[in-house]
Amino acid sequence: MSIIIAGIHTGIGKTICSAVICHALGYDYWKPVQAGDLDNSDSIFIKRNVTNNQCRIHPERYRLQSPMSPHKAAEIDGIHIAKEDFILPVSSNPVVVETAGGIMSPLAVNLLNIDLMAYLQLPVILVSNNYLGSINHTLLTVAALQQRNIPIKGLVFSGEVVPSSREFILQHTRLPLLFSIPQFEQTDAVTIATFASNTTIKC
Repeated sequence: MSIIIAGIHTGIGKTICSAVICHALGYDYWKPVQAGDLDNSDSIFIKRNVTNNQCRIHPERYRLQSPMSPHKAAEIDGIHIAKEDFILPVSSNPVVVETAGGIMSPLAVNLLNIDLMAYLQLPVILVSNNYLGSINHTLLTVAALQQRNIPIKGLVFSGEVVPSSREFILQHTRLPLLFSIPQFEQTDAVTIATFASNTTIKC
């Protein structure tokens, strides 16, 4: 089944998580909105670093020029974004859908990421990381998703390991830990392939 990869914050490790799943399970990849860095986008990262030939990268619905919140980047580009514009790519493979920013990040004045997630009606894998405030951000994100009745398949922790934070989050949310991604010294196709091949990926 297709899944949404969401994060508790921006720059949290969603794209690396997506790459691991795409490589390990042969899922396709789709980033509905890319804001800025179009020559080095997340889709390009997946293309460069996922070597499983089953994985197809679907083009973004919106490619915005400015590296900022999508709602403002779209305004600058003279583009109106509406949730009805987003249609899950048709494929024989399940699709990893990576959001742009956190779940409450705006895509338009009246459209948040969480609204698009509810519209697509797909389960969510939530990526968390360990930093001061990550417990609060994780619990708030889980609560917001549950309030909207958006199913959460489980958590993925990415980066530095802080056992006390992980234990608290898992105990409080009662969500399963799907897998953990370490802080890679170098992130490339070999690293992702090696990790994906030696890790049980639950989706």
